[in-house]
Amino acid sequence: MVKLENYLGTIQISENFFANLVGYAASRCFGVAGMAPSTGSAKGWLKKPVLPKKGVRIRNSGDLLIIDLHIIVTYGVNISAIVKSIGHKVRYTVEQATSLHVGKVNVYVDGMLPE
Repeated sequence: MVKLENYLGTIQISENFFANLVGYAASRCFGVAGMAPSTGSAKGWLKKPVLPKKGVRIRNSGDLLIIDLHIIVTYGVNISAIVKSIGHKVRYTVEQATSLHVGKVNVYVDGMLPE
């Protein structure tokens, strides 16, 4: 639960909302085959459908959010370009939807799938 206090009162945003928001934004980027669970083996995410909220961890450091993403990319794409694109898109999406500031977006590539 992320709590934000301002002159109007306290705003609480659930982690489930953040995980779905971030997972959806990241999975819509070119070259992302899906989200990977942050724990477990590769067999787990190959057999089961991957939910967007898996592989997303949100922390706050002072007034800034730190977002950790675990993704699976499509084979043959430029990974550094994908990671940069995801960072920008996730930061923009979260800041527009919640008015909270994102300090850092860490993207971990956990796997690669053929096209």
